[in-house]
Amino acid sequence: KASDTDLQVQTVKIGDNVTLKCEQSSFRDSQKALSWYKQSFGKLPQFIVRVSDNNQDPRFARTFKERFKMISNEEQMNLKIINTVEEDAGTYFCVKVKDQVVEFGSGTLLLFSGNNSTLKTGESVTLQCSVLMATLSCSGDHSVYWFRPDSGEPRPGIIFTHGDSSSPCTRSSETVSPTQSCIYKLPKNNLSLSDAGTYYCAVAACGEILYGTGTKLHVKDNNFWIVAALLTFSMISVIVIVVLAVLLLKKHQKDTDAVNYAALNFKKKPPPSRTPRVKRTQTVQSNKDIYSQVKVR
Repeated sequence: KASDTDLQVQTVKIGDNVTLKCEQSSFRDSQKALSWYKQSFGKLPQFIVRVSDNNQDPRFARTFKERFKMISNEEQMNLKIINTVEEDAGTYFCVKVKDQVVEFGSGTLLLFSGNNSTLKTGESVTLQCSVLMATLSCSGDHSVYWFRPDSGEPRPGIIFTHGDSSSPCTRSSETVSPTQSCIYKLPKNNLSLSDAGTYYCAVAACGEILYGTGTKLHVKDNNFWIVAALLTFSMISVIVIVVLAVLLLKKHQKDTDAVNYAALNFKKKPPPSRTPRVKRTQTVQSNKDIYSQVKVR
């Protein structure tokens, strides 16, 4: 019976430890024995381990005894791989068998990440992918598929494919057995932010499909410094405008608080003369001191 859960993609580096999860809740009957199988592309499923009903004494196949362990509890029966190697790439399923009916639980596609590259938008890059070719003995044509798992999507989507004529195999000199690995290249020009992600390749030949290592690509916006400069200039302009506004306000307050004084006008008394009494009285009244009005604002 097929499982209702999606195939999960898990990416690790070669040499890391990885734990593949199997939820007990994904099965209808939690009292039956559980097994783990590995599906290598183009090959029949390989038996890894079987756990009895009481979750004790897991029985491993001879090929998987050294680096594989079972981690089980009431809710999960996980498979742990220690010190992963390139041959561990593939799809792993946990299954339960009841009355000769196989019920599939969760499945995990295990892939390996390669080099990490950080580039800017508009630049170009050539991605590399290493594929272990030790099991391929035929010399016929083969096809290379490039794909990238989208964020949030459990299934990887093929983004590019080509045949043997445009996909030459370059022997790797960095591996222990250089003649067993091929390096394939994928050029990408004028990068954009949407090109970021981890890219993988797979080779189909001799009736088999082999996964290669992945390359993680980081893409940064090339306009970052321009935007940063514009923001800095805008902040400086705002500060200058604020300072000028404060200075103008202070100057205006000083102008309004200034006091304007009018000039004082004084007239001296004329010397006394022998004029008639009536005229002298009028003269005294007309020659009184006159003070200018002082206006204060």
